[in-house]
Amino acid sequence: QVQLVESGGGLVQTGGSLRLSCVASGRTFSTYAMGWFRQAPEKEREFVAAITWNAGRIDYVDSVKGRFTISRDNAKNTVYLQMNSLKPEDTAVYYCAATRLDTILKNAWLYNYWGQGTQVTVSS
Repeated sequence: QVQLVESGGGLVQTGGSLRLSCVASGRTFSTYAMGWFRQAPEKEREFVAAITWNAGRIDYVDSVKGRFTISRDNAKNTVYLQMNSLKPEDTAVYYCAATRLDTILKNAWLYNYWGQGTQVTVSS
């Protein structure tokens, strides 16, 4: 079992920055690929970014490329999402997720474990 706990969300103005963190329990964290997803009100959960276990592969949804950066520290069982140049359309609940498959996955249903989510609100 892996438990995931996100933090770092909040209210920020357009153009601002936030860094989300996701801490995982369990000694096998380093073998999981990790992803960040988001869900805005009345919208489906959307892939944001993913990173393989050794950060050898990383991918982003087009709308955040150049603004968001995913990274991980396996020694700390933590994955991060640095979000810069935030826009109102980035407003959503952000979730981190873990998958036993060490590859980039963009479908939410392929992930095995999920955090509870952290709210990000970008004001215009």
